[in-house]
Amino acid sequence: MIRRWLAVDFGHTRLFFALLRCAVGGRPLDEAERASLSEEAIPSLMELAEGHDVANILVLGLQQSGHAAGESPDLKKRMLKAVFRFEQLNYELERVCRALEDAEIPFIPLKGAVLRRYYPEAWMRTSSDIDILIHRKDLKRAAAQLEARLQYTKKGGTPHDISLYSPNGTHIELHFDLVEENRANDAASILRTAWEHTVLHGECRFRYDTSDAFFYFYHIAHMAKHFENGGCGVRPFIDLWLLEQLKDVSLEERDALLEQGGLLVFANAARKLCRIWFEGAEADDISVNMQNYLLHGGVYGTVDNRVALQQKKKGGNVRYLLSRIFVPYPLLKMQYPILQRHPWLSPLMQMRRWCNLLKPGRAKRARRELAISGNLDPRLREEAAELRRQIGL
Repeated sequence: MIRRWLAVDFGHTRLFFALLRCAVGGRPLDEAERASLSEEAIPSLMELAEGHDVANILVLGLQQSGHAAGESPDLKKRMLKAVFRFEQLNYELERVCRALEDAEIPFIPLKGAVLRRYYPEAWMRTSSDIDILIHRKDLKRAAAQLEARLQYTKKGGTPHDISLYSPNGTHIELHFDLVEENRANDAASILRTAWEHTVLHGECRFRYDTSDAFFYFYHIAHMAKHFENGGCGVRPFIDLWLLEQLKDVSLEERDALLEQGGLLVFANAARKLCRIWFEGAEADDISVNMQNYLLHGGVYGTVDNRVALQQKKKGGNVRYLLSRIFVPYPLLKMQYPILQRHPWLSPLMQMRRWCNLLKPGRAKRARRELAISGNLDPRLREEAAELRRQIGL
């Protein structure tokens, strides 16, 4: 059992999801839940909600349940903050879409930009940035268009995307590749076909939407990737539950892609957890362990969770540390794309990576990871590996 990972009271956990369900699904609290919703419970509930970036939804749930705390100035301020975040993101999304459309650059909005339409109110689905997929060949032209027309500033990136910031600080990620090798089973085989699953958006000429089945697969793959990296938080499960409520979609097509990408077992485990949290389904040991792992991790998971999973996957602490020091070529070329054309530069890129680890912020994170890796309870490693096996990762 991984019960030791849970940092909140189980009674409050049930109440936490009851309030989220009330806000998102419109199902009111039952008598037992109302009776347990005391003033003393509010701080613990809000702390958990803040950790998973769903405080705005929890406050709405408090309001809809008629609890006085939902009308407190402090909590209402948190809702207004989420509304402001949404308005800012949506404003920038519209500007970016117009700019790319005018420049005749094909693009696909991803993640929250799509998921918001399934919430009762769009502002309920918070995001930290805007994600857009374009073709690799259009990357420089797209970045130049945003810099020249919208005064965006380019600041770094990854092997899959570049980051740009608007004058008001909104973060935009222009993705040119959704594939991350050796992550989330065989998800890469499906994700590299993204453009084969698209249709034009409304009357647009260059804005595309993906099919429901592909978008569903991408959402599950993204959850699985973060789960392997320490946790993905509660919010993707709210998204998933809402996707499960959609009518006129093909469940067979969704499952066919999940089967091809090796993620059907994980998807079924995630679906079951959604039913437990939002529909009152009965839990089993696997679901309880999965819940504990997720709630402890917050929005982006924890280093403890990631190290526990990866140590077992690599075959122990020493092999795990060696894999972190000497990054395998498939992962190194993702960090340094030049290696795809010049693999002989691998030793130099390894040394460049080591030098980057000496930077203050990265050095601090590396020392923390080393400390956790050296002191990790072997039982935790075994439990994490067992959970990983049970949910198909």
